[in-house]
Amino acid sequence: DNIAPFEFIPWILGQCATIAEVKSLLDRINLINIDFSKELPLSPLHWIISDKEVSITVESVKAGLKIYDNPIGILTNNPTFDIQMFNLNNYINITKEVPENRFSSKLDLDIYSRGMGAIGLPGDLSSSSRFVKAAFTKLNSISGTSESESISQFFHILGSVNQERGCVRLAKDTYEITIYSSCCNTDKGIYYYKTYENSQITGIDLYNENLDSQILISYPLISGQHIKMQNR
Repeated sequence: DNIAPFEFIPWILGQCATIAEVKSLLDRINLINIDFSKELPLSPLHWIISDKEVSITVESVKAGLKIYDNPIGILTNNPTFDIQMFNLNNYINITKEVPENRFSSKLDLDIYSRGMGAIGLPGDLSSSSRFVKAAFTKLNSISGTSESESISQFFHILGSVNQERGCVRLAKDTYEITIYSSCCNTDKGIYYYKTYENSQITGIDLYNENLDSQILISYPLISGQHIKMQNR
């Protein structure tokens, strides 16, 4: 099956309900070098695909299409996923617990602050460091049982690796930012998002729409900040 990269995700989602079905389709896929348009050329994308149980990472590299089981459900950009996973070995001593003095029994070292078990956890804005930070945050975070608590916790996890305007320069007056963050409750069919300028979480109920329609349904991003004034 010859598929352009910009067709890849709808091609998968339109035919598969499980990762097992995805892997079967990927056995016969051939990604072809076709740009979406002159203004939107191909990008070296990495994809994460998940069902309710497991996730995989899909990467198109010079050696061909690589498919990795993704046990942590985290993905960033380059380097490739196998390198990102190997890099986690460098942080094997990072812990959410109060650390022990392993430096030397001859020194009386002090635990002077909470969170010192995570000293060494990357805080820079490179993709490899953000992979480590997101993996640690996700794997150690604890959510409540309600829908609201789960949504809140999800956006806190993503917020730990946000890109803020001004910290990564792309060009003279252009900076990399986290344009939007989003998640979906696949049981209820509700898509949640917030944007860089709007911290309020917005929801769209997919089951309120005609999912058999032949017409594309779209909603503009609510990008302006919404502030609730408590004393007015």
